[in-house]
Amino acid sequence: MNKILSVVIWWCCTCVVQAQDTSVRILKTTFLFQEGKFFAQCHASTLEETSDGMLLSSWFGGTHEGNNDVVIWGSRLENGVWTDPEVWANGVTEDRRQWPCWNPVLFRARDEDNIHLYYKVGPNPREWWGMVKTSADGGKTWSAAQKLPAGILGPIKNRPIQLADGSVLSPSSVERSEERWVAHVERSEDGQQTWRSYPVDHTGAFNVIQPSIVQHADGRLQVLCRSKEGVVATAWSSDGGKQWSPLEKTDLVNPNSGTDAIRVGNRLFIVYNPDIPGKDWWEGRSKLRLATSTDGLHWSDVLSLEDEEKGEFSYPTIMQDAEGFVHITYTYNRRNIKHVVLAL
Repeated sequence: MNKILSVVIWWCCTCVVQAQDTSVRILKTTFLFQEGKFFAQCHASTLEETSDGMLLSSWFGGTHEGNNDVVIWGSRLENGVWTDPEVWANGVTEDRRQWPCWNPVLFRARDEDNIHLYYKVGPNPREWWGMVKTSADGGKTWSAAQKLPAGILGPIKNRPIQLADGSVLSPSSVERSEERWVAHVERSEDGQQTWRSYPVDHTGAFNVIQPSIVQHADGRLQVLCRSKEGVVATAWSSDGGKQWSPLEKTDLVNPNSGTDAIRVGNRLFIVYNPDIPGKDWWEGRSKLRLATSTDGLHWSDVLSLEDEEKGEFSYPTIMQDAEGFVHITYTYNRRNIKHVVLAL
């Protein structure tokens, strides 16, 4: 009886989600899978929608981040229920050595059916390399893995965006050392076949990784980056992501943790941890919020997704589906992935 009750609680339980803006309506919250059944730990989820309206999610999971058994898992939202996780990619190389996998990113270009699954493989974020697979059937099957060209890592955490001219811009970054982090944008003008990298203020004072890219109504592009300096840092481009302004502060704090942002109508939305850096990298991740802005620099909280004294609620992803609903997933204590559906 206790086991049955625990499963019911797992399926139905939702943490307190408080809206501070009456225009934000929470429609549904759920977890993606049964905790502990498939892997011990999980992290870094991503979302994408198929051409026929099915939602896909992916993340990495295994015994512990960085262990060689960590692979890329995925699930499909079929008839309102997430399917059991399946392994979509692993880190086995040609010499049959298996490396840990990291940070999957799903992306479907406009008016296309193929889904791209970008992910990283390697011993750590300073030595990993980029990989990609594609699916033509909504994530049911995947192509053989291909290694990205030298110097191209693919999207590091957050989804690419596609410009009006068809160009795809992939937000990326490099951890050159434990002391120095830099961001860049990888641009493809031929349907994600080839890429060219464009730096984002590599000589500036900010140490940034894991950018997201948003496009403003006037066409300008903005990156919003995780930083070591205790803030969400940002830079701007007016030429389609080829040249970027120096990085500057927004008024959002950042505890050295991943964020993600999108534009919906005339407003920008970002999911972030509202805290300053702690002594250890995992500190500051026990609260998670949604904030909005019209200028990309000044932000106001509109929703509290998690508000605890301890715990890790981190690495969010946010996207808008074809019907206009907004979906957020994020790491839930490294034991599950939480899914929140919003109407904005």
